[in-house]
Amino acid sequence: GPARGAGPGAAMAAAPRWRERLFALYFLSHIPITALIDLQPLLPAGIAPRALTDLLQQYATAFRDPMMLQPPEWFKAFIYCEAFLQLPFFPIAAYAFLKGGCRWIRTPAIIYSTHVATTLFAILAHILFHDFSKSEHAGPQTLRERLVLLSIYLPYLLIPLLLLFTMLCNPHYKHVEKRKRK
Repeated sequence: GPARGAGPGAAMAAAPRWRERLFALYFLSHIPITALIDLQPLLPAGIAPRALTDLLQQYATAFRDPMMLQPPEWFKAFIYCEAFLQLPFFPIAAYAFLKGGCRWIRTPAIIYSTHVATTLFAILAHILFHDFSKSEHAGPQTLRERLVLLSIYLPYLLIPLLLLFTMLCNPHYKHVEKRKRK
């Protein structure tokens, strides 16, 4: 028989599968990164396993990211947001995008992506313009070092912006089911 929903708008209104797979991978990968690395600055010294603190130290040294070793208070506030707002959302979002076509994820995804994009603008501006010369831990000094560190954070801006754009502009997510009245 003919393909279900094969009308002229069917392809446009279908959920964007490649993007949903990208979003699922993003949220799934974010769970261990957040739990094992990103939340370390909130923990008392000596609580995190040595292997994880070493990994964070190696990252911060290699990419000259003093914010992860000695976070300014505003950055620590963003880590608390990541712990208590974002981390609980990651498995929910991963499920929705793995399953595919879940329209109910639209509003939470808009809230998440707007929140994260806002925090990333502040972080990226700090990386580009802050004077790290007085930092206790080595920060980026040259433009190249700043751009390298920027490139580590950039996917966490670009993927949420793509998510926001998808939720706002893709017909599959824009379409709201109208309940029929009898």
